[in-house]
Amino acid sequence: MSQHLKGYLYGCIAAVSYGVNPICAKYLYQDGYNSNSVLFYRFLFGSVMLGLLMLVQRKRFAITRREGKVLSLLGAVFAVSSLTYFLSFHYMSAGVAATLVFAYPVFTAMLMAFFFKERLKWPSLLAMLLTVGGIALLYKDDSGRAIALMGIVLILVSALSYAIYIIVVNRSGIVMSSVKLTFYAMSSCLVCLTLYALLTPTGELQMLHTPMQWGMALTLGLVPTVISLVFMAMAIRCIGSTPTAIMGALEPVTAAVLGIMLFGEVMTLRIACGIMLILLSVIMIILDDKLRRALANVRVVRRGRLIIKKIRWR
Repeated sequence: MSQHLKGYLYGCIAAVSYGVNPICAKYLYQDGYNSNSVLFYRFLFGSVMLGLLMLVQRKRFAITRREGKVLSLLGAVFAVSSLTYFLSFHYMSAGVAATLVFAYPVFTAMLMAFFFKERLKWPSLLAMLLTVGGIALLYKDDSGRAIALMGIVLILVSALSYAIYIIVVNRSGIVMSSVKLTFYAMSSCLVCLTLYALLTPTGELQMLHTPMQWGMALTLGLVPTVISLVFMAMAIRCIGSTPTAIMGALEPVTAAVLGIMLFGEVMTLRIACGIMLILLSVIMIILDDKLRRALANVRVVRRGRLIIKKIRWR
């Protein structure tokens, strides 16, 4: 099997694995578990598994004080993103929630333009219009009734928080492996969510009882967290970050398909069109960023000729 074929296979596994997230959460919701408990077990088991992975890879756990501050901030932001994402499952189907949160690249582009004065070109502006159109189509559920405004607000806050998470990672200057960064960010996130649960009167942490409940909680920590992270890193090494990011479009598709198969959720033409508009907007943002990176290597020389040097579509 060629390196590129392996990369696309790894990317598919990473995207499909992350799409399992809302399915496991909805199963535990049906058993009466609150969002705080579901997230607690996801990040507890995920942190333990990532810690064991670091031990196997013989990675150092030591971090500096500055890195600790940044990782604590990342954990707090990721906690907000995860909590609002999981709370949104109470208001909409898994496929719609996974699609709306997948609009985070559009929010990233908007924040970079507003705070860091990055110029928004027409592909980014068109992507934003497509996202607004997609959200408008997804504003009603499969029965035609409007989704509760709280659900829309929660999922958009989740996407916005994740966009902030990405910007902080990129602008913080921290240099460490993705496994180590994710381990500390998730551990910090676990602390924040535990404190939130303890301070919330109706959000107490609930114990797992049945083997099925333990299995779902362990699946949350393993499949959409550890497996998705590891295979994403493998895919990036084989085919680069842009193709891997584009293949992330399989995440909401997986959530939608599993939601239909396991929970009887309905996929109407309007919902399918809304999902496609948002996925198209994300792909446009990613490809526009890749094109700008490639054109940065174009050098203008004398006599008006253009020399394109070392363009790597990765």
